[in-house]
Amino acid sequence: MKQSIRIASGQGFWGDLQTAPVDQVRKGPVDYMMMDFLAEVTMSILQKQKMKDPKLGYAKDLVPLFEEILPDIVQKNIKVITNGGGVNPIACREAIFAVAKKLGIKNLKIGIVLGDDILGKIDALASKGIALDNMETKEKLASIRSKVISANVYFGAMPIVEALRQGAQIVITGRTTDTGLTLAPMIHEFGWSINDWDKLASGTVAGHILECGGQASGGNFSRDWKEIPDIAHIGFPIAEAHPDGTMIITKHEKTGGLVSSSTVKEQLLYEIGDPKDYITPDCIADFTTIQLKDIATNRVEVRGVKGRAATEFYKVSMSYADGFTAFGTLTYAWPDALEKASTADEILRLRLADLKLEFEEIRTEFLGFNSCFGPLAENSNELNEVVMRVGVRGHDKQSIDRFSKELAPLILTGPPSVTGFAGGRPKPSEVIAYWPALIPKSAVTPNVVVEEA
Repeated sequence: MKQSIRIASGQGFWGDLQTAPVDQVRKGPVDYMMMDFLAEVTMSILQKQKMKDPKLGYAKDLVPLFEEILPDIVQKNIKVITNGGGVNPIACREAIFAVAKKLGIKNLKIGIVLGDDILGKIDALASKGIALDNMETKEKLASIRSKVISANVYFGAMPIVEALRQGAQIVITGRTTDTGLTLAPMIHEFGWSINDWDKLASGTVAGHILECGGQASGGNFSRDWKEIPDIAHIGFPIAEAHPDGTMIITKHEKTGGLVSSSTVKEQLLYEIGDPKDYITPDCIADFTTIQLKDIATNRVEVRGVKGRAATEFYKVSMSYADGFTAFGTLTYAWPDALEKASTADEILRLRLADLKLEFEEIRTEFLGFNSCFGPLAENSNELNEVVMRVGVRGHDKQSIDRFSKELAPLILTGPPSVTGFAGGRPKPSEVIAYWPALIPKSAVTPNVVVEEA
């Protein structure tokens, strides 16, 4: 058993800093690198791509990335784990195998995790009494069944552990929990029992700290954000994991950013509900038991985490088409910038009402005034400029289309000193809504496939 392993965070979302994973494998020692690419809306985007082209449906950024780092990870024996397989891990694997062939790299083992995509099984599951109703609102799935675009089960760490056990150097999954990407190497390397809830909870907490990339090492930091050193060259966080469940959160030396108990605490608060019940497929972690300690510059110790038994359910992330939306902007200049923008909004709304257009919602924000604070913003006509941003949402696409033709006329038929319409008419886009559900773990089985090329 290793005395410790270093797990690097390489991506916090699809579109994150492209240099981060390169820096992680080149600027210091790591044993593993996890890369989180998926969010709830990402799955629907990838599903649409796959419907148009069966060779797509994964995070395409992985291909040029592996062209750059594959020689490094092979030479240094770094294992990479990513959920960038999206809704098509097989196609993602084949694309990376093609990169390996192009680079002359042989004997590369890639593991994929399948089985999370249950889009084609929804009706069969319903026939067995598994309704997949909305776990938050209790709405019946039947109300949106015909509009469902994607349906994916959140698997945990164990399928990744199996892929690592079979010798995979790269593991590509679909909709796996963000925390499972970090927890899996610990279970694999340290031989943790699947019932050792405290250790699983500790690894889960480490995964939560790493999942948002640079957010744990000084990015998006609220406290003393001006004091973060060299944030332009921020070093993404690394978890030094130990067999007893103790973690040290750090980063590579001579990189920018900051790892401190404060930066780690802010990340720990990200997207949690009840801190005593952080539920994952692997365990339930109690965030109120976490103990943090700054033990050196850019080194934070994490210990004392308590966990409880996992539930009998997986979470299902579903998406469905829910109408259309369109947004447009106009910019009004001083003097009376806010008053001009407000008047333009009143004129636009009156004209839309005269046309008897159907919208579920019309929303106006005045950027530079209330787009962040809404009704709490104080009235001011001393602003140099205000951007009026108007959006509409509804199921009647014709109304959405007509809205897009009503913004430009305000330039010559509304208040003066207006600019900012160079982008042309707003273009309607489809609204994708989120539908969370629960499914018994017994109803779905992950499938792990490891191949070498």
